[in-house]
Amino acid sequence: MFDKIIAHVKRFVPLSPKEEEILCSYLKIEEYAKKKHLLEEGEMCTGKYFVNSGVVRMYTLNEKGVEQVIHFAIEGWWITDYFTFNTNMPAKCGIQAVEPTQIIVIDAAEQEELLKELPQMERYFRLVLEKAYAASLMRTHYMFNFSAEERYRHFSEHYPEFVQRVPQYLVASYLGFTPEFLSMLRAKKG
Repeated sequence: MFDKIIAHVKRFVPLSPKEEEILCSYLKIEEYAKKKHLLEEGEMCTGKYFVNSGVVRMYTLNEKGVEQVIHFAIEGWWITDYFTFNTNMPAKCGIQAVEPTQIIVIDAAEQEELLKELPQMERYFRLVLEKAYAASLMRTHYMFNFSAEERYRHFSEHYPEFVQRVPQYLVASYLGFTPEFLSMLRAKKG
């Protein structure tokens, strides 16, 4: 049940069998149907979400009320709204299942207790967050320095699982262009 998250943690920090049990005691599993929200704008984010199976997206609404995808997560990736998680202010974005999804949750209220019991988890979360931040910086670099076609080509080469599993209108939103433009790019490629 928790094999994927245990394996993920052990890629970054050691865990004894007893520590694995302790970690598992802080975890809970939640199931989400396609298009079901883990978090909606205005709610409080009360957990960190590890994608055990499925795909989720984080998005916000722009000034015209159009959804803008900020982030995707697939199996073995974490997703949370760190703004609301750390400030206790209402979420400014939503997190939604793109396909039927199973999430492993670490509750915000219990996180400090977990970190006291398993101090190496502090290192784990720091390393995971550093990797995520580096990826976010690279995405920003691509958004400012690559043409739309280059962004799509880079994304489809480096993240083919998203291109195959995520609806094209969401890929277009994430890459900063319209679904029609993406259709044109795909037709041009083929």
